[in-house]
Amino acid sequence: MLHLITGGSGSGKSVYGEKMIMNTNARYRYYVATMHPWGREGEERVRRHQRQRQGKGFSTLEVYDHLEQAVFEGKEREHTAVLLECMSNLAANEMFDVGGSREEILERIFKGIQHLQDWAENVVVVTNEVFSDGVIYGKETREYLQLLAQVNGELARRADRVTEVVFGIPVPVKPLWHSIQKAHNSLFCLSGALEGSGQTR
Repeated sequence: MLHLITGGSGSGKSVYGEKMIMNTNARYRYYVATMHPWGREGEERVRRHQRQRQGKGFSTLEVYDHLEQAVFEGKEREHTAVLLECMSNLAANEMFDVGGSREEILERIFKGIQHLQDWAENVVVVTNEVFSDGVIYGKETREYLQLLAQVNGELARRADRVTEVVFGIPVPVKPLWHSIQKAHNSLFCLSGALEGSGQTR
């Protein structure tokens, strides 16, 4: 299963992602950390995440780019779960550190996601919500945000579940949205049937 978790900064999405991995009862739990710990603030953020997952049985892999090359020791896919934290850092690293065309960056990212799914029965990807702050950014930052938005959109399409975390509250987006669409389509068909039978006024 692929589960995409999104939310703003400090929303609690990382804690929720860890909880989802814990709920799988997987024998092998991997935490794929993608953030370069630049500066004091970055180092403190890394330490906070380390304290947060302490005692939860995670094996940490630091993978800043080329996710498709990550090496996992677990050999039982059905008993392995992976938490990727987070996609926004991975996308930035692929764009600014590795580089290449938009198509090449996207290909590397999704090859990496497929690699995780090949290794693990359950994959949880944490990402950041973008384009909701109303801020006008420079060209390079806009290009990065557009890349991340494209990645998020494709991940949401592929994912079995999508959850947005708001103030620590998980709000299901998918499959809830599919259920709404299904109910809407059923009502539409029912309405058409009634009109055809002359039972509506």
